[in-house]
Amino acid sequence: QVQLAESGGGLVQAGDSLRLSCSASGHTFSGYAMGWFRQAPGKEREFVAAINWSRGDTIYADSVKGRFAVFRDNVEPTVYLDMINLKPKDTTVYYCAAVASWDPRITNSYKYPYWGQGTQVTVSS
Repeated sequence: QVQLAESGGGLVQAGDSLRLSCSASGHTFSGYAMGWFRQAPGKEREFVAAINWSRGDTIYADSVKGRFAVFRDNVEPTVYLDMINLKPKDTTVYYCAAVASWDPRITNSYKYPYWGQGTQVTVSS
């Protein structure tokens, strides 16, 4: 059973940086897509970034390109989301997700069967 656990959220000021971690367990993640999503209250879950666990290919939402970076540690195993130049609009709950494939639909949340519990990021102005 795949289990994901996010950590690293918190309260920061606009312009600050933050690193989110997603600890993955219960499976070998070769070939998996590991995604980061965020969801504000009353809104759809929004794609942020994803990484191909095996090849390291990455994809980003336009809203975070140049500010966020996703990478993984095969030894831990853990997926990270480095966020710089944070803005108040980045305030929301961030989720880690996993799916055993990599294809163009990985930006869609419905593609992912495994999810973490989420971690809150709050950016004050």
